This record gives sequence, C-alpha cells and structure tokens, in this order.
Amino acid sequence: QVQLVESGGGSVQAGGSLRLSCAAFGYAITYYRMAWFRQAPGKEREGVAVNDDNYYTTYADSVKGRFTISRDNAKNTLYLQMNSLKPEDTAMYYCAAEPGGRWPSHPLAQYEYNYWGQGTQVTVSS
Repeated sequence: QVQLVESGGGSVQAGGSLRLSCAAFGYAITYYRMAWFRQAPGKEREGVAVNDDNYYTTYADSVKGRFTISRDNAKNTLYLQMNSLKPEDTAMYYCAAEPGGRWPSHPLAQYEYNYWGQGTQVTVSS
C-alpha cells in the first residue's frame, strides 16, 4: 500500500526558508514520478514542482528560481526546498506520486497523480 507522509511545514516571515519532506512507504520512489502541490484557502490546488528521478523536472512559474525539488532514493524521501518565501506561498502543501513511465503533457496537473499525502501547512507572514 502506497503511503506518503509530509513534514516540515511551519510559520515563517517573508524572505525566509523552509524545507518540506515527503516520506514514502510501500514502494520505492525511484520508480515513481513525484510532485508537490499546494492549495490556499478558497483556491484550486495547483502544481508546484515535479521530479522524475532527477532527470525531468518542472516548476510552476510562480516558484521558479525560489523552490527546488529533490529526492533521496536511499531514504525514499522527496524534498522541497523553499527560499525567498512570500505571503502568497501560504498554503497547504501536498506530496503526490504516480508510477513512472511516460512524462505526461501536463506534469503539474492533479489528474496525473493517484497517490496523495495528507499535507503540511506553510504560513508566510509579511
């Protein structure tokens, strides 16, 4: 059974940094496409970054140059390093996974992922 557990969220001031972690259980992430999504109150869930075993990587325009997605296959863990945080980054952040294979046309689309974590809250104050 695939299970994803996020951690590392918290409250920071604008300009600060956080690193989110997503520990995976029940499968080896090396065979999966892994992604981070976020959802702010009253807004749609949006894709933030996706990684395909460190070969293909895509970021949302809103986080390019500030966020970095990475994975440690030995620890079976996905990370999201978030720097230069802005108040508009405030959201619940979710980890998602999908068995690898083809790189999809829309890798940041929710429908491309069948496995989801419960989320970790990130709050950025101005």
